[in-house]
Amino acid sequence: MISKVTIDKVFQTALVEEVVGDFIQLKKSGSNYKGLSPFTNEKTPSFMVSPTKQIWKDFSSGKGGNVIAFLMEHEQYSYPQAIRYLADKYNIEIIETELTDKQKDDNNIKEKLFLICDFVKNYFKTQFNESNFGRTIARTYFDERGFDDETLEKFDIGSLGSEKYNLRDHCLSNGYNIEDLEALGLVSAKNQMDIYRSRLIFPIKSISGRTIGFGARILDNNKKSAKYINSPESKIYNKSNVLFGLYNSKNEIVKKDSCLIAEGYTDVMRFHQIGINNIVSSSGTALTVNQISLIRRLTKNVTMLFDSDKAGVNATERAIELLLSQGMNIDICILPDGEDPDSFGRNKTYDEINNYVLENSVDFIQFKSSMLGQSVKNSPSQKTKIVNEIINLISKVADPIKQEIYIKDCSLLLNISESVLFNSLAQIKHLKLPNKQFEKKPAVTKKSEKLDQIEILEEKIIEILLLYGNHKVVFDEISMIKGNDGELTYVPTTQESKVHEKIYLDLQADEIEFANEDFKKIYKLLIDDFQKNKSFDLKTFINNLSPNLSTKVTSIVMNNDLYHLHNWQSKNVFVKDKKKKITQLVTESILTLRTLLINKKVSELSKKTKESSSDEGDELLEEIVNYYQLKSLLSKKLNRVI
Repeated sequence: MISKVTIDKVFQTALVEEVVGDFIQLKKSGSNYKGLSPFTNEKTPSFMVSPTKQIWKDFSSGKGGNVIAFLMEHEQYSYPQAIRYLADKYNIEIIETELTDKQKDDNNIKEKLFLICDFVKNYFKTQFNESNFGRTIARTYFDERGFDDETLEKFDIGSLGSEKYNLRDHCLSNGYNIEDLEALGLVSAKNQMDIYRSRLIFPIKSISGRTIGFGARILDNNKKSAKYINSPESKIYNKSNVLFGLYNSKNEIVKKDSCLIAEGYTDVMRFHQIGINNIVSSSGTALTVNQISLIRRLTKNVTMLFDSDKAGVNATERAIELLLSQGMNIDICILPDGEDPDSFGRNKTYDEINNYVLENSVDFIQFKSSMLGQSVKNSPSQKTKIVNEIINLISKVADPIKQEIYIKDCSLLLNISESVLFNSLAQIKHLKLPNKQFEKKPAVTKKSEKLDQIEILEEKIIEILLLYGNHKVVFDEISMIKGNDGELTYVPTTQESKVHEKIYLDLQADEIEFANEDFKKIYKLLIDDFQKNKSFDLKTFINNLSPNLSTKVTSIVMNNDLYHLHNWQSKNVFVKDKKKKITQLVTESILTLRTLLINKKVSELSKKTKESSSDEGDELLEEIVNYYQLKSLLSKKLNRVI
């Protein structure tokens, strides 16, 4: 188990903005950062990170919490895995006690598979560097193509010889079981033979750098074997959700605000060796929505580097539609005939490759129109087909301004009037629109519209305690005094106290308990913290909460920052600074809650009077009168603070 000393040090050192920034592109927004949600497929940023509070909140999915919560949600880490990841990132030594057999057995399946993949990756690397097959046949493949040791090490390249059971026996002798090796596609379920025999091995990593699977290329002349094979889908690997090289390239993608997309493993390796580090590969499969979502978190600008052969062009065409529908900005760079990024980049410098990509990148309209070769340019049917395909692609673009620009470009390039193109676009969009003319909207009842005012006020009081609980302010008060003649008079007074003291005493006076169970727990923990400690640290408070309460608290705190997320100031909408109105905010919230609860109590007592005897009824009426007097006092106080 990881010691508390290590955990405390991780929390003290880790910065949520740095950790989250490793996975998604963040932009400064006031004192916070914002970006696209990594949990939903949104196009307008609703993900916010607060460096001062060391928390994050995703308003599109409702998720939120501290730095550990982010890793647990985004990377599906367990709590210990998240701590280990941060300790490694910040070079913190992990102090831990020996795990018991039971604790080892309790390790979840995912963690076990992660450990096996890491163990196997290291075995493949050792075989590549030390075995006869690795030093001769496998290394020769890369030597002939000009890959250096630094690049091979950077991508943890490995190999496996032709022996049938080497990997299996090595894993079994180190305590791993055959069922897990079969689940990861490392050995055959039929005969338990090693599946990656006589192959180069390319470890496939998650965005955080954990090995989750393998790609492998055959090196012998066995024509019955596939040239490339990948790990099968498992609890930790889904080829549709991963991009080769993303872990190595993510920081440069954010830095350059651009991502190159290639097809193969060695394409990515070649560009990295040249010094172009913002490139990923779809690993020879068609690009998926989930893969595009991974890129969108880092940048919205992509350049596709697909081969110039028919398969490469077809792959590019399929990807264009998907990229446009996800709001991406696309350029296509078609390489010279017979070249792929790996072969084209061989013996070329950074400037030569960079300049070629810049000078030969075209948008999707130019790419599609270039398919109208000279031999078919005068063919109306071919031209119509290409134009219709371009219009269909333009219809995938959500931004109407971009659509208009693309229409104008298409008109100039293909010599077709804008009006005809706009009409065609309108027809496509009309076909996609659902028929809403006769669509009945469900009736909305008043009950469904009515919000639980008490719960809203309870949340507001929790928010006040979290943000201003230790602030000392002067509160306006009104005392109710009975004169000699028996008349009640209201005398204004002032009282200085801390916000948490004011709230605690006022709620205690009416013996108020929170209706919402989560708010009740958070309120109690907050009051305990304020009473026991001289200062209140929000980060420490959140870190000590259960995941459920941590998410609740984060949501409450980050809702306070929605003003910065929506950038209302730029729209001439100015929100009052709450700090300047703490007295009013506290008083209004408490008094309104107390008034609502009194109304509820009076309603309950009134019902009882109808069912009670005369003596009991008199007592109940007297109690109701007392509550009305209290309500009158609260109303006076409310009028003073509004």
